[in-house]
Amino acid sequence: MIVLAGEDQNDCEIMAALIRAHRPDLGAAAKLVRINDPVRLRKKSGPDLTAAVKALTGKARAKALQQKAQLIGFVVHEDVDGFTDRDYRKVRTAVTEEFGRQCDGLHHTALALAAWESEGWLLLFPDAFPHVRPRWKIPSRLRGKDTGRIRDPKEALKGRLGSPLFRESDGPLVARKALENGLISAPEGRNDSYTDFVENLKDWA
Repeated sequence: MIVLAGEDQNDCEIMAALIRAHRPDLGAAAKLVRINDPVRLRKKSGPDLTAAVKALTGKARAKALQQKAQLIGFVVHEDVDGFTDRDYRKVRTAVTEEFGRQCDGLHHTALALAAWESEGWLLLFPDAFPHVRPRWKIPSRLRGKDTGRIRDPKEALKGRLGSPLFRESDGPLVARKALENGLISAPEGRNDSYTDFVENLKDWA
């Protein structure tokens, strides 16, 4: 079993599509299950971070016990509401080290600390958007960019895609269409927070 924790259901569904793209060996065989506890790690440090990670990992293990399944991996999503800069790296290092201390040898962890937010990751697959809404076309100013340096990509999508207006609930649809059409294997542009997440997944045995 792979357990997902995130800010909401939409983000977890996006992560599920990415897992299935990058680890089809696990995505096809393992059940993907969400825990509902919201993730709030990026502003925590010291004992507060330790306690928050302990609570999340405990819920993940409890979910596996409830389902009578082996916990293979734990994917944790949180929007960092910032760029892929020094502050991002500091947050990721602290959270990674804390999960490492608490989960070493127990199961794999992948951190989806999305810069600016998960919509920034979706911009790496611009050709998926017309598969959701035929009139949607990502403009050239948002294609092939470092999407970890785009402020408020969700608002950029709302302002640039036209009618119908992009909604958060469209995110999973875009991710699934990117998966179905083989777009995730060839992202346009870059986002270091996305690369970090993919590297985590590749490290899973």
